[in-house]
Amino acid sequence: MIDDTLLEAEEKMERATEHAKEEFGGIRTGRANAAMFSRIVIDYYGSPTPLPQMASIAVPEPRMVIIKPYDNSQLGAMEKAIRDSDLGANPNNEGNQLRIVLPQMTEERRREMIKVARQKGEEAKVAVRNIRRKAKEELDRLVKDGEVGEDEGRRAEKELDDLTHRFVAGVDELVKHKESELLEV
Repeated sequence: MIDDTLLEAEEKMERATEHAKEEFGGIRTGRANAAMFSRIVIDYYGSPTPLPQMASIAVPEPRMVIIKPYDNSQLGAMEKAIRDSDLGANPNNEGNQLRIVLPQMTEERRREMIKVARQKGEEAKVAVRNIRRKAKEELDRLVKDGEVGEDEGRRAEKELDDLTHRFVAGVDELVKHKESELLEV
C-alpha cells in the first residue's frame, strides 16, 4: 500500500517536472531552437495541429530558423500563426520555406523572460508540493485506518519528503539553467 502511494507520487512528480521542461522550452531566449515552436497550433483542414508535426524545423545559425512545410499549401497559415504568436518573430516567406531571423533580445526583454521562467518554476514546485500533500493525506489515512503501523507511516513520510526535496531541487536547477541561458549574450 505504502509503496504504491510513493510510486504514484513519484510518477506524478516526474510528470510535473516534464511539464515544466516543456514550458521552459517555449520561453524564447537569445538562441533559436525548435522547441520554441512546439506550442504554435495551426488549423490544418479543420484540425488544430502543432507546427512541428507539419514541417521540418532547422536551426542553421544561433539566431536563424528555417521551417519547411511538408504541405506547401499551409505556408501562409504557418506564417500567420508565427507572426500572431508571442515569440516576437517576423517570418520571411521564401515561397517554399519560412526563414526567421530572431532579433537580438534587449536587456529589458531578458529580465521579463527571467521573471516568466521563475513564475513557471514556482508553478511546477507548487504542483510537486500538491502531489506531496495528497500522498501524505493518503499515508495518514492508511495509518489512521490501521492498515499500516505508525513507524512504517513515519518512514514513508520521510521518504516522501526526500522525494519532494529532490524534485523541487530539480525544478530549481531547471530555472537556474534557463536564467543562465537567458543572460547569455
